[in-house]
Amino acid sequence: MPIRVVVVEDQTMVLGALVALLEIEKDIVVVGRAKNGREGLDLCFKAMPDVVVTDIEMPEMTGLELAAAVKKTLPKTHIIILTTFARAGYLRRALDAGASGYLLKDSPSEKLGDAVRRVHSGLRVIDPELAQEAWGDPDPLSDRERQVLRSAEEGQTSADIAASLGLSEGTVRNYLSEAISKLGVTNRIEAARLARQKGWL
Repeated sequence: MPIRVVVVEDQTMVLGALVALLEIEKDIVVVGRAKNGREGLDLCFKAMPDVVVTDIEMPEMTGLELAAAVKKTLPKTHIIILTTFARAGYLRRALDAGASGYLLKDSPSEKLGDAVRRVHSGLRVIDPELAQEAWGDPDPLSDRERQVLRSAEEGQTSADIAASLGLSEGTVRNYLSEAISKLGVTNRIEAARLARQKGWL
């Protein structure tokens, strides 16, 4: 039986290239493709893939959110994150979300098919240097602090954030203050920039 794969990537040319690359492999069949995490999750319920190959930064639902949702609802499906982000924070969050693989898009093309086979057999596939680095600098942010910081990074005011998340302005200010304090910076812009650099957003 071939390994059934769903590919989730928001850049159309990259999506097509990944599908073509996987379809060269005789023991792998691509059973679906999606342009964002929400589409990808819906597709997983229909196609029931063995492996999902997904980008991180996508509209509607990120690859990390997709990984967590798939592992919760389809525990036998394995996840490979394929990204440009060589950041330890992203790797830690990917592993916490249940991903079995973390590959960079500039890896040799033959690594992708091999990674699919390895995670399908129950192994993990992670860049060794990135794996070592991932455990050196823990993510100090809570999920809510991360959510509020992400909104602040997009230029939303405290009032905007409060309205979109169903919180009071005071609660939003408290979350921002906590995040700023934890990251050792002086304002929300610096906090968002540092958190993004570390891969914590």
